[in-house]
Amino acid sequence: MTTRDTIFAPATPAGRGGVAVLRISGPGAGAALQALTGRPLPAPRLATLAELRDPADATPLDRGLVLWFPGPASYTGEDVVELHLHGGRAVTRGLVEALSRIGGMRPAEPGEFTRRAFLAGKLDLTEAEAVVDLVDAETKAQRLQALRQLGGALGALYEGWRSALMRALAMTEAALDFPDEGLPPDLAAEAERIVAGVSAAIAAHLDDSGRGERLREGVHIAILGPVNAGKSSLLNALARRDAAIVSDRPGTTRDVVEVALDLRGFPVVLADTAGLREAADEIEAEGIRRSHRRAAEADLRLVIRDAGELAPADPSLGPGPDTIRVLNKIDQAPDAPRADDEIAISVRTGAGLDRLLDMLAEAVERRLTGDGSPALTRARHRVALEDARDALARVPSAPLPELAAEDLRLALRAIGRITGRVDVEDMLDLLFGSFCIGK
Repeated sequence: MTTRDTIFAPATPAGRGGVAVLRISGPGAGAALQALTGRPLPAPRLATLAELRDPADATPLDRGLVLWFPGPASYTGEDVVELHLHGGRAVTRGLVEALSRIGGMRPAEPGEFTRRAFLAGKLDLTEAEAVVDLVDAETKAQRLQALRQLGGALGALYEGWRSALMRALAMTEAALDFPDEGLPPDLAAEAERIVAGVSAAIAAHLDDSGRGERLREGVHIAILGPVNAGKSSLLNALARRDAAIVSDRPGTTRDVVEVALDLRGFPVVLADTAGLREAADEIEAEGIRRSHRRAAEADLRLVIRDAGELAPADPSLGPGPDTIRVLNKIDQAPDAPRADDEIAISVRTGAGLDRLLDMLAEAVERRLTGDGSPALTRARHRVALEDARDALARVPSAPLPELAAEDLRLALRAIGRITGRVDVEDMLDLLFGSFCIGK
């Protein structure tokens, strides 16, 4: 596939709406617009009202706004056209069919517009990933993280480390290549200082409890407790819908039921689990086993018990910074004794639920809020930075300066993988690999 193809695709979801946007990118974008309007190209970046007709037979398609973005001053770096249409299915389908009949045009593949923007140097890889995150964002916190990454904050952090390591590599190689040229005596010490600083920064960045990844995927909260304590009722109350079956019959919940929530702007995945007791059959035993596994994997745990029951709490669900204890059904037993760390609620009447929500939101925010620096947001970032960290850790103890320089190159390449920066050596490796496999 060549990036010289002219591609097109709707930029808004399929369906009925007030406005639909269709985007065209490539060398034939301007000619396609002229074929649709029968008029010269409009002034760049100026919305112009135009009649759109099928170039094949002049059948009217729509009357809408057209925008012309000549490259390289466009999203993809190529000539780009945007058609702002009426949002009916027939309108969009008619334009897509008309464009398909124009020579040199083809439908875009998923993500191809952003891919072309990356190849044109309009975005680095972290910013391209942020476009996806922004489209998928469902909460305020997710939106803000994606916008910050799209603005280049994460890429700038990594490029800063990369630039510092390039200086350290230049100093190391200068000492190797020109040992008799009277170089500053503290050159090696300065390179060591840079390596130590970047190593410490990478280690601190990695030691973030996965807050960026959690923010993308949601903080996992498990609701745990004995049978008939009100776990499913609490899930439904927090979700504001009947997501789980509620019954007085013990053992109704046999499997984990998950619900995604927007908790005061933060993404949360709430899980209702099987009641903890001696299993009545093998199916319930499996459900209880999954409950314990979910308790171990969860970021936070809501341990709930019935105010009318005096059964001791499960010792495996002891208090801790990741556990919130809940005493339910206080409407039925208002004088029931409770521990100092328990919050009293009634799912049936709603008493105490607002306070519980506040506690949950504060606990989630503590896990997702860092020191203000950009957070790594993907597993591939973490793997690359771990590779860079390991390479830099070998530099101070390298038996030869040549080996120290090679480890610096490895660290540079690892960080470059995150942002998509490819140096000449890496490009030669890629080309050689392509030739070897016959591409």
